[in-house]
Amino acid sequence: MHDKIRQQLRFIGQVQGVGFRYTALKGANMLGLTGWVYNDYDGSVLMQVQGPLETINQLIQILSQGTFINIERIERENIELDELERSFRVR
Repeated sequence: MHDKIRQQLRFIGQVQGVGFRYTALKGANMLGLTGWVYNDYDGSVLMQVQGPLETINQLIQILSQGTFINIERIERENIELDELERSFRVR
């Protein structure tokens, strides 16, 4: 069993209007991650995601391979787990 963590990630670049949230939702569900993804007012995408670090990294890999997605930078921090969360959703 891999240790579960929760991270907040802010994706900066060409990340809105390019299927980013849908790709995140599909990828997170496929990988069994929980959390949410949200288009922020400043043009970035904010995500909170929890699961094993290796699996979170796999999700970032999937996102960075998206056809029109161009991630220039990711601001990443570890935050407190949400033990009650059971799914991944678009906010």
